[in-house]
Amino acid sequence: MGVKTIVVRARPGNRSQGLLNVAGTIFPCALGPGGITARKREGDGGTPLGRLRIVSGYFRNDHFVTARQTRVPMQPIAATLGWCEVPDDRNYNRPVRIPYCASHETMHRLDNLYDACLVLDWNLKPRLRGRGSAIFFHLARPGFTPTQGCVAVAAATMRRLLPRLSTSTVVKVVR
Repeated sequence: MGVKTIVVRARPGNRSQGLLNVAGTIFPCALGPGGITARKREGDGGTPLGRLRIVSGYFRNDHFVTARQTRVPMQPIAATLGWCEVPDDRNYNRPVRIPYCASHETMHRLDNLYDACLVLDWNLKPRLRGRGSAIFFHLARPGFTPTQGCVAVAAATMRRLLPRLSTSTVVKVVR
């Protein structure tokens, strides 16, 4: 059965960690160091408050092959895949081919955070300069240390959820 809604809340007493609720099952997750914010800005470290639909995803074919087992359109991450994070650039908050002239995030990471990475529809259409880019649902670091504003879960949690997710799944970030 597919998952329609994933509810994310900050963990009491720790705004950079959260609790992810999927049909009554709770999973730990990491959030941005700024916690959940209604006024998301580029570089603020906040996780945006709101309903974020899963749009698409990326995966490391050499590390997370089970990412293909989902109803989300997934693309393998090439070493040349980046994500532009410069508000004044014409490709702001979009994938780019690297090397790229403006500041960008490298998707082919050594720390494995993006071995399975789902793109959430934050600031995609329309893109507003400075409202924040690259809000992903991806893999967490050990100890669920803060993200840059994304929602991150353990690899085992991602493996469990991916087969149940689709582009109609909404990640609802609440206070």
